[in-house]
Formats: sequence, structure tokens, C-alpha cells
Amino acid sequence: MPKGHFHIRRAMVKDAAEIALIYNQAIEERMATFNTERVTEEEIIERIKNNNGRHPVFVAVLNSTNKVIGWASISPYSPRVCYNGIGEVSVYVEKGYRGHGVGSALLQSLIEEARQKGYWKLIGRILIFNEVSRMLAKKAGFREVGVLEKHGKLGGRWIDVVEVERLIPENIL
Repeated sequence: MPKGHFHIRRAMVKDAAEIALIYNQAIEERMATFNTERVTEEEIIERIKNNNGRHPVFVAVLNSTNKVIGWASISPYSPRVCYNGIGEVSVYVEKGYRGHGVGSALLQSLIEEARQKGYWKLIGRILIFNEVSRMLAKKAGFREVGVLEKHGKLGGRWIDVVEVERLIPENIL
């Protein structure tokens, strides 16, 4: 699927069911999140509505059908004011559309949005065995800064995560 077959835009309430479907797929696969409880459309609606302008949600949409094939967001890193310029990124792509540049396009949209909103750093936590996400982050200019050992349990076993960060130099004064 060539890149011209989809576009990135801000998520709307009408996208919530498709976003939930994609996230629930990731939960079932146990490759990209520690979450084990399915999310509802209503939870996604709340996330879209209550982003306070600083924590956007984007979707990748097929041009031909307007089907949502991926989504990404910036979440607060910490409630402490001193960390307001740091956002945590998440990117999820529907299984059948992986490997076609969707994740890269979503992540680039988050980086540009963060730049415009004055973030000085984006971070992410990637399950250690998720090589595809680690390569995606590296391609987007993130660097691996360390391994958080036994960060959470998944399927009854402890899992390490790789912490990644990407500075946004023009916002560092």
C-alpha cells in the first residue's frame, strides 16, 4: 500500500470505535502494551474529548474508504508542572496495514505537533521483544536510553521495557 493511499488527521469522536478496535487488537497480541483489559468506545471518546489541547490523538485513514487503520497519541509524562514539556507517545497500527509506513507517518505527525506545542522531549516505553517498534522509534530519531527491568507482568511473566527519547532541540532554550 503506497503512502499516498492514506492520510493523517486529528481523531474525531466518530473514530472512537475503530480506535478501540485497533487498541484491543494490540491488547490481544500482547506485543505493545501491558494493558490486558479491553477498552471501550466510550473510553476512547473521553480521551479524544479531554485532551486539553496538549495531548492530541491522530488517526491514519484510508483515502478510499475513510477507514481508520492506525492511531497515535501524546499523553502526559507526569502531572508535575516541571515536566509539562515532556510527552509520552503511543502508536498502534491495525494488523493488516503494518509495514506500509502508517506507523512512521503517525509518529512524524506526533513529533511535528509536539514541536508546535513547545514540547522539548518525547518519550516512549517499548516492550523489549517488540523489535518492530524499536526500529520505528530509531528511524524517527528516538534513542534507546535504557532498559527498565521487570517493568510489568504480562501473561504471568515479568517483562522488561526499553525506554526511548527524542529531544526537540528548537524547543530547548
